[in-house]
Amino acid sequence: MRLRDAEGRLAHLSYCTNVHPAEDLDGIIAQCDTYALAVRERLGTDVLALGLWLAAPVAAELAANQAKRRRLRRELDLRGLEVVTLNGFPYQAFHAPVVKHAVYQPDWTTPDRLTYTVHLATILADLLPEDAARGSVSTLPLAWRAPWNAIRAQRCRQGLDQLAAELAALHKRTGRVIRVGFEPEPGCVVETTAQAVELLSGVDTRWLGLCLDLAHLACSWEDPSTALAALRTAELPIVKVQISVALATDTPAADAESIRRYVEPRFLHQTRNCFGEGADDVDEAIRDGLRGPWRIHYHVPLHAAPAAPLRTTVPVLLDALRSLLTEGDGCDHFDVETYTWNVLPRDHRPETPAQLAAGIAAELAFARAELTALGLGEVQ
Repeated sequence: MRLRDAEGRLAHLSYCTNVHPAEDLDGIIAQCDTYALAVRERLGTDVLALGLWLAAPVAAELAANQAKRRRLRRELDLRGLEVVTLNGFPYQAFHAPVVKHAVYQPDWTTPDRLTYTVHLATILADLLPEDAARGSVSTLPLAWRAPWNAIRAQRCRQGLDQLAAELAALHKRTGRVIRVGFEPEPGCVVETTAQAVELLSGVDTRWLGLCLDLAHLACSWEDPSTALAALRTAELPIVKVQISVALATDTPAADAESIRRYVEPRFLHQTRNCFGEGADDVDEAIRDGLRGPWRIHYHVPLHAAPAAPLRTTVPVLLDALRSLLTEGDGCDHFDVETYTWNVLPRDHRPETPAQLAAGIAAELAFARAELTALGLGEVQ
């Protein structure tokens, strides 16, 4: 969906398609028919924005073949869909039975991650609507925290410098601005905004910046206004915001039975308390008796509270959006990223494509309502 601020600047609200498993071009187009069209119709909007996820093999295929990029653009246009942002965090096989730590591979110490990200930027330059000011690609926060040493840090910095050079060259060839945002996440080299400021210091901020995931921000127990002020002071731009909420509990020992309903084998659910302590997965936090309160890296639907006594970090999301839109941060890409629909507890999980589309539409309606309440107007 398209929104405008009081000065008439265009902003985009999308949903991330990493919730869907398709990893080839025909499958991606089919998922647009199955889900995105239904979401657009439910929302009553002429144009629906997608935060497209392209696995590495199809990204390589599209980057190498302009005719296929044009086909994808044409198929999107025919369906009233547009793309201004890509999710470049999962490399491939994001819906394998077990993902866990594999989602961080390859990382930014490897040439494969650079190649994949450049492929995504090349594709996005051709998918961008003509009136979009820029495109964005989100990526992982350098690497998982271990192993980490000076040699790996140097390789990451070389990769980031090369990425900036590739994005500058792409702009020179196409006239399109594509920026890449590194997404702080619990357990990674860059977990907090303070670590982002430290480890991304000196990058070329014309092309590189931060992807701010609001569930991750909550799990790090960061105050949104303080975190955003620090990013402004460091002049580290936010190129994309992922609108998401985490699972939360004040009394994990008493709520253990409810929490166990969210233990599942596919994704990693890092758990943190307000004392700076944590576990790399929620079942480990239960086993080890991590003291509360907890925030759990489990993206849950924005609009639907979990069964009591559990709750979500919606208050952090609202505080962050308020700070973003009233304190001059200037981000214009907002992507709803709830990729966990298919692993939710059975009574919260959609059973049909129509039910999943309805859930995604409800999340987007929630996000649209909050953004318009903060002064953005919807463009029809």
